[in-house]
Amino acid sequence: MAAPWSFVMLESHLVTEHHPKLGEFGYAGDDHVVPFEVGPLDVRGRTVQLGPMLDAILGRHDYPEPVARLLAEACVLTVLLGTSLKFEGKFILQTRTDGPVDMLVADFSTPSALRAYARFDADRLEALVAAGETSQQTLLGSGVLALTIDQGAHTQRYQGIVQLDGETLEDAARTYFRQSEQIPTDIRLSVAKLLTPGVGGAREQWRAGGILAQFLPQSPERMRIPDLPGGDGDPREQVHDPADNSWQELLALLGTIEPTELIDPTIGAERLLYRLFHEHGVRVFGGVPVADQCSCSRDKIRGILEGFSAQEIKDSTEDGGIHVACEFCSTQYDFDPAEFAAQ
Repeated sequence: MAAPWSFVMLESHLVTEHHPKLGEFGYAGDDHVVPFEVGPLDVRGRTVQLGPMLDAILGRHDYPEPVARLLAEACVLTVLLGTSLKFEGKFILQTRTDGPVDMLVADFSTPSALRAYARFDADRLEALVAAGETSQQTLLGSGVLALTIDQGAHTQRYQGIVQLDGETLEDAARTYFRQSEQIPTDIRLSVAKLLTPGVGGAREQWRAGGILAQFLPQSPERMRIPDLPGGDGDPREQVHDPADNSWQELLALLGTIEPTELIDPTIGAERLLYRLFHEHGVRVFGGVPVADQCSCSRDKIRGILEGFSAQEIKDSTEDGGIHVACEFCSTQYDFDPAEFAAQ
């Protein structure tokens, strides 16, 4: 059964007049996911460039560069998938592995809120950096990538799990769509630091971008990938009909994308889509905004502490207070244990 965020349910959004202008066309700009459709190729997809939002998330945590790059890719994947939810809920991407970066979490709450953090072993990471061994495969190691959709209370979570054994996040996402969705899907991701001018001189800023495209003809038998025993080979090449020129042409076009095109603010999503698909005609919909926004609050933390026993409150007290820091946004909440003395 297709996941609730399958692009089959993509809704149309018209480009509105308040968007900045790019020639005769509106454009979404940074931190907006742009849905698109290429009718002659039976292709639908989404693309995004993350700028200030991503820089704020990564800057807040001040992760070592290899960790920041991994988390940036996780953020791009999460917003590409999470913004397609058509109901109130959450989309959560999480890795659990035995590598030095043993956990990545990116959490998207509809309609626009993203938060993310990473966990890593500083000593192991430092040794790999010194040895020049910082590929994604080395940093992640072996484990799983879990993609979870939570529609809230009184509903059952949907979760897809993919093994991470020497794969990048990009490869693992392709594997997920092949195994769980059986819809031909290709994904391209890119992350970089750019020098930008500013008060006091130039500074480095994180940027990331990505594009996800799916082959979605109206005929179901053309859309699905058959079950393939063993799962060997490149999922980008294993389609229902190897002679289907539409899917093969899409792969060829996506193969021409340079990593810089996905992050360059002077290109933008709409320019890239036009460059890729202008011969067929590409329909671009209004951008869906995403924002750096955590769901933690003092009231939520207080509610959790109110459920603690007197002994648990005592055990949680340090230097005369209870101090709780949010792993996502690094906000610290301080409480007086006396507030919970009556429990």
